[in-house]
Formats: sequence, C-alpha cells, structure tokens
Amino acid sequence: MWNDAFPSFLIGLREGLEAGLIVSILVATLVRAGQRARLGAVWAGVGAAVALSLSFAAVLTFTAADLPAGGQDVFGGVLSLIAVAFVTTMVFWMRKSARSLSGDLKARVTEALGHSAGVLVVTSFIAVAREGLETSLFLWTTAKSAGESQGPMIGAGIGIALAVAACWGLYRRVLKINLTKFFSATGVVLIVIAAGVLAYGLGDLQEGGLIPGQSAYAFNLSSIDSGSWYATLIAGTLNLTPAMTWLQVIGYLLYLPLTMYLFVRGIRSATAASTGTATAGAATASTSAQTESAIPLTRAQRRAAARVADEQALAARIAAKREAKQEREAARRVPRWAVGTSIFAVPAVAAVAVICVLGPGKSSAASNEIALSESSCGTGWTNPQAGAQSFSLTNNGHNTAEVFLIDPSSNAVFAEIENLAPGTTRPLTVTLSGGSYAFRCAFTDGTALSSKTYLVSGGSSDANTGFAPVTDQDLQQPVADYRAYVQQNLPVLLADSQRLAADLAAPDLAAAKTDWLTAHLDYEGLGAAYGTFEDFDTKIDGRATGLQGGVNDSSWTGFHRIEYGLWHGQNAAVLKPLGDQLVADVQGLIKAFPNQTTDPNDLPLRTHEILENTLQFQLTGISDYGSGTALATASANLHGTQIVLSTLVGLMQARDPQALKSIDTWIQTVAADLNAAHHADGSWTALDQLTAAQRQQINGDLGELLEQLSVVPGLLEERSSA
Repeated sequence: MWNDAFPSFLIGLREGLEAGLIVSILVATLVRAGQRARLGAVWAGVGAAVALSLSFAAVLTFTAADLPAGGQDVFGGVLSLIAVAFVTTMVFWMRKSARSLSGDLKARVTEALGHSAGVLVVTSFIAVAREGLETSLFLWTTAKSAGESQGPMIGAGIGIALAVAACWGLYRRVLKINLTKFFSATGVVLIVIAAGVLAYGLGDLQEGGLIPGQSAYAFNLSSIDSGSWYATLIAGTLNLTPAMTWLQVIGYLLYLPLTMYLFVRGIRSATAASTGTATAGAATASTSAQTESAIPLTRAQRRAAARVADEQALAARIAAKREAKQEREAARRVPRWAVGTSIFAVPAVAAVAVICVLGPGKSSAASNEIALSESSCGTGWTNPQAGAQSFSLTNNGHNTAEVFLIDPSSNAVFAEIENLAPGTTRPLTVTLSGGSYAFRCAFTDGTALSSKTYLVSGGSSDANTGFAPVTDQDLQQPVADYRAYVQQNLPVLLADSQRLAADLAAPDLAAAKTDWLTAHLDYEGLGAAYGTFEDFDTKIDGRATGLQGGVNDSSWTGFHRIEYGLWHGQNAAVLKPLGDQLVADVQGLIKAFPNQTTDPNDLPLRTHEILENTLQFQLTGISDYGSGTALATASANLHGTQIVLSTLVGLMQARDPQALKSIDTWIQTVAADLNAAHHADGSWTALDQLTAAQRQQINGDLGELLEQLSVVPGLLEERSSA
C-alpha cells in the first residue's frame, strides 16, 4: 500500500501547493486592498473548482467500471497518456511561470476589482480548476496502475494537507520556501514518474487490443518475485515491472531522457536569465537613486503631492463603500445558500448525467466485494447471476496471491488476477452463463484453497469461455518432444558448419556463400531453443549491435560475422579463424545442451516471439549484413514456429480448436508469401528487390499471423494452482 502512495503524495503536494499559492495570492491581494467583503467570491470560485474536480474523478471511476475488461484497459491506457501530457505540460509551465505567478495574479485581481463579484469567482475558479482536474486525472491513473486505491488516496491526502499547511505558513509569513527550486526538484521526480505512467498506459492499450505486441517482451524476469517488497516498491513508484514489452521500454526510453534534458536545460536557462536580470536591475536602481537624489523636491511640491495622495485615498474609500453597498443589495436579491448550493450541485448533477449516459450497463453488472486470505478464499459473492459480474478483490492476507474464477467440476478458468499483493484491491470483470463457479486462491507461501461453490442460473449470449488450466505436468511432454527435435538437428548444424569452415580454409569463398546460407538456416530453424542455449546463441548468431567496436569488434563471432566478411570482400585469412570458431562453438553447444534446462513456459511464449523477432529484425533488414537472405531466414523462423506449435497442438486443440485452425490458415498464407521469393536455383529475392506491394503483403500477413498467435501464451500459461 505505502509503495503506491509516493507518486500520489508528490502530485498532491505539488498540485496542492500550486492551487494553494494561487488562492493565497488572491486572498492576500484583496485583504491588502481593503476588500475583505469580496473574499466570499474567491472562495465561491475555489469551491466550484473543487466540486468540478471531484465530479470529474467520479465520472472517470464509474464510467470505467461499466466497461468490459478490454474496454477498461483501453480507457485507462488513453487516460494515462493524457495524464502524462498534462503533467509534462504542468511541470514545464510552472518552471517558466513560478517567478511571475504572484504578479500576474495580482494584476488580474486589481482588474477584477473594477467589475462585479462574478469576475472574481471566474478568476479564482479558472486558476484552481486546472490544478484540480490535473490532480484528479493523475490520481485516477496512478490508482489504476497500482491496482488499488487506498495507498494512492492516503498519499494524495497527506500531500494536499502538507500543501495547505505550507500555503498558510507562506500567507502568514511564518514559512519561507524557495518556490523555484521546489518546483524544479519536484518536476524532475514527476518526469520520472510520468515515464512509468506512459509505459503502463502503453501496456494497457496492448492488453486492450488497441496496439499489438502484448506478448513481445523486451525482458521477462521470471526469477524476480513481483510480489516482493522491492518489486512492489519499484512498480508502485516508477511503474516498472519484471516483465515489460518492447513498446513499453521504447516509450519509456524515448520519453524520459528527452523530456528530462529539455526540462533541465530550461532550468539552467531560466537561472542564467534571472541572474542577468537581477544584475541589470541593481544597476538601474542605483542609477535611478543617484538621479533622484540629485533633484530634491521643494516644500510646495511635497505638500501638493501629499494633498493628491489624500484625495486619491478618500476617493478609493468612497468607491469601496459604494461597491460594498451594491454587493449587499445584490446578495439580498440572490440568497447566499442558493449560490453555495449551485456551486456544488451543478457539477455533481452534470457528473451523474454523464455517468448515466456513458455507463448504461451499470444496472446489469453486479458489484461484489470479494475478500481472501490464507484462511479463506472468495467470500462475499452475494448475488451470483448470469451476465456481467463486477468483482472487487481484496487480499487481506500476508502473501501475494493469484486468484482464479473456475468451474470446480472441470477446473476451467474463466477469469484471473495475478500478483495481488497484500492489502491491495483490484477489479475483476467477467460475463458468465449459468453453471457452478468458485474462486481459487494460490499464495506465494504455498497456501492454496478454494471458496464454496456458487450456483449461477440463467444464460448470457456473450459469456466468457472457460479454458482448462495448463500445469507443469502438461508441458513436460511438449518440452521433451522439442528437446528431442533440437538434439536430432544439432549434428546436422555441426556438419554444415564444418563444410562452411572447410570452404573458408580451402579457400573457396563462392562455395562458402552457398554453404553459409545452408548452415545458417539450420540454426534459425531450431526456433525456440535460443532461450535454452544461454551464451552460445550470442556466440553463434549474435549481431554487432551494441558492441563497442561495431562490425570491427574483435569479440564478434558467428554466422553474421562470417556473413559480413563474405559479402564485404574480406579475404580467407581473416575468415578462416571465424569458421573454426563457429565449429568449436557448435560443438560446445552440442556438449552443453543435454545439461541445459528448458523453461516449460518458454514454448507457448516462443510461438509468438520467434516471428515477432522476424518482423522486427529480418523484415526490416536490420539482421542483413550483405547476403540479402532475410526472406530465407524468415522462412526458417516460420518453420521453427511450426515445430514449436506441433508440440503444443494437443493442448491447444483441447482449449481453443478454432484459434488453432486460424493459426494454421495464416501460417500457410505467410509460407506462400515467402515461397514466392524462393527461386528454382535455390536463391532468394533480396528484401530491397521486393516491390512495395509484395513487401506490404508479407508484412501484413505476418502481422495478422502474430495477432492469431498472441492468444497462445495466455491460453497455455502454466497455472499449477488453478
């Protein structure tokens, strides 16, 4: 809970201080102008802004709850991106405006004094509403990313309370804060937090199906317990998790360095400009003082000036009394209680109307508070019925849990929540038909238990389809079959690699080019095994990307290094040692492979990842070092994917035969696209020789195949406790 509180604390403190400073300046300006009677107008504007912000938060909360699971992900993802845009704009605006904020507001108040009280209401409302709306949006986003609301709300409450206390101290002049430094320091931290919110929002859009690549992980640190204190702390404060997709990582790395650089550069520029202005101002003031002292006023002039000042003060007092009288008359015409009520009622009524329009399914989705702990699982489902069901699951235990909604008679899983940390609450939405259901809870300490069986009557045309959980035992045979395939093909890889090495030693570089492709396709066809090969994959098939010396780095070896040399005119003396090293590395792999372990969860994941890498590296030409054989490699990758799927076909057939059929159809389509580039003499069309239409067709068909394959990792994820 507390690890989720820090981002909300910071946004509450910073936004609260911004809004509080605005209110303090407005109040102080009126008090010093002798216009205390107009303070009510300021507080009316503040109240209206607060009411609007709370109503906005209600709209976000209740309309999101009425959306289906995928819709909630898309809704949350879009709002996360909007929140990042608002926060980024806010930190840059405050960095620029902090120095002149007081003067600008005083000028507005002075102008408003010549008009009706309504102008003051609008001035204070606009000044505070922006901060309130930003706060509501960012707090809603951080609460959603945290999966619970208690921690973020506590953090925001503490931050706002401290901001109010600080503003009171500044108003009473008992507290001194360097606001420029404060907003600069908090701006740096908020940019880091916003980068995490951006990554989370992109992940939400992927989970909602709006953006592809949900299973294309840049890293998946399965060895890290996502429920541990350090993982939850990092996830709660920075929104960085042990498993992140390529899109999330790219978005994070594009946003953070660039935004931070522009922000820090702006701070330095503002500091330099301020120093120069202060120096020039001091010089001007000194010159002015010297000039004034050189021209003393006469006694008559001083008397005339004093008389003018007295007349102006008298005129101001008369005008103030007249204006106060007009306000009292206006107040008698419109009761104050009516004004105050409307300030809060209008936004609230508008929010209710929006919720009713955007959340028409609210009445059909029952809400249930479901509690779980190591001693009980899934208590609190009071109205089991067919149709949309909305659950709010709270982990009251001491360990992180996975929660499944299952059919107890078949163990089919209809919905699940992973890594529900102690003390947190997360929503779960599912559409059910008639039948029997139960919650099953699996805690990280090994505790596994089920709720009572709930009977649901009726039916629903769009009900979720349950799928049988996959256990470690279910995956053992596919892993054994795949390892047998690799074991059988490693000697073929060795023989073809030795032939390539012999060509380089002969030297016969023309034959080496032909034999290089044969041996390289042997390796690429092994597919999912690269997750098992450990360091041998880099030695045998690594690219020059990231190496200090690039293509000239002495540590670069393997197929791509030989490819670079063959197609860039390097002689046999340079290439022969590389051929010998390749043979030695393949022999080392053959010796090490029997003792290497294959993670059972790797197989379902690789069904998508192999071709994801093909689309990213082969069909963009990134992995081509001169041979022009990217399409041949893509064909080998497709074959490797088919081999992996063949080991999982039994599990897929039992869980989603229609998905398996669609996958097979699109595999044949992509295979036909690639075979069209394979000529009778064994050569392949180079990637840059394809027409725009051919390239678009291959990319489009492979993209559709990836969409079909994206269901496999989730469908066959190991769920030993379900």
